Amino acid sequence: MPELLLAAKRERSLLRRHPWIFSGAIREVRGEPAPGDPVEVFAATGEWLARATYSPESAIRARVWTFDREERLDDAFCQRRVQNAVALRQRLHGGELPQACRLIHGEGDGLPGVIADRYQDVLVVQFLTWGAERLRVHLAEALRLAVPGCTCIFERSDTDARTREGLEPRVGPVFGTPPENTLEISENGIRFQVDIRQGHKTGFYLDQRENRALLGTRSAGRDVLNCFCYTGGFTLHALANGAARTLSIDSSAEALELAAENVRRNGFAEDRAEFLRADVFHALRSFRDARRDFDLIILDPPKFADTQGQLAKASRGYKDINLLALKLLRPGGELFTFSCSGAMTPDLFQKIVADAALDAHRDVAVLHELRQAPDHVVATAFPEGRYLTGLHLAARH
Repeated sequence: MPELLLAAKRERSLLRRHPWIFSGAIREVRGEPAPGDPVEVFAATGEWLARATYSPESAIRARVWTFDREERLDDAFCQRRVQNAVALRQRLHGGELPQACRLIHGEGDGLPGVIADRYQDVLVVQFLTWGAERLRVHLAEALRLAVPGCTCIFERSDTDARTREGLEPRVGPVFGTPPENTLEISENGIRFQVDIRQGHKTGFYLDQRENRALLGTRSAGRDVLNCFCYTGGFTLHALANGAARTLSIDSSAEALELAAENVRRNGFAEDRAEFLRADVFHALRSFRDARRDFDLIILDPPKFADTQGQLAKASRGYKDINLLALKLLRPGGELFTFSCSGAMTPDLFQKIVADAALDAHRDVAVLHELRQAPDHVVATAFPEGRYLTGLHLAARH
């Protein structure tokens, strides 16, 4: 098996069981590993450290799959890891898998670059690294066996992360026949249509489940603005919990159409739900100029920064949009604000929002610190697995 020999003193992160090996940490590649090939990783002293897979075009040159020298990256390995991940979700959700949940969350489950989400009897998967690509067939079969009632596995490996690995995008069925159109799930008693073929991520933002439920508890009788609404997850939870009116903004006509359909299917009065196709930054500025205000605002934008190099520009974007939203809050109003940029830390995000509040001349308090749903597990050795950070704020005046 090919080998990676690390430079002196570059083994420290692996000794702490962090699974990423950057190109600059490697002193020598022994052998000629092809993309996705397993490689043995050694410290400069010759000590065996881990078994990883090789990604020649990525800055993350290798990703560790096991720190156990006896484990081989084969079918049995995939079945063990997948079964453990699914069993964890069953325990987390009280013994049964819900209609919609995350089953595998990459490094958090010891499966780098592997994402699997459940929507009823359909599983939607992403294989985003060369290692995941190499084990694709084994992983899909392990999922089919681990999830009772699975009738279809559909692949959505069409993200920028896969492109950065040097992999071509792939979309289509791995097993079974996918639904021709949307499929329906229920979350907190609310019905949602999910487009697994064209929708964002795997079709729905499962990571916001608990945050949507919390938003619902704050919505009764309130005038709600949902920015970057996608298919209306926060909007529907506000309406279901007695919001007086909702205004939902997104730049995608298709997302807004599905959001409006979700409103109709749940039987909510359509005059309580207004939809606007617009650039959110422009829309918020127009509301500011028109002196329009709201009781409750949600900011859930797409990621502004994938890397540390993009963080400064992203920070300016987050400050601008939070500044605008804070100016639109009525006295006693509340803001749910999020970042899904992996490079953004909770501490930095809170500082950005605090600076925005200062410039907006608003006195605000943090009611809750928010994060991704628990089934998007974060390994203690891999804090980068926490990518969603958020704040629930209240304006004191």
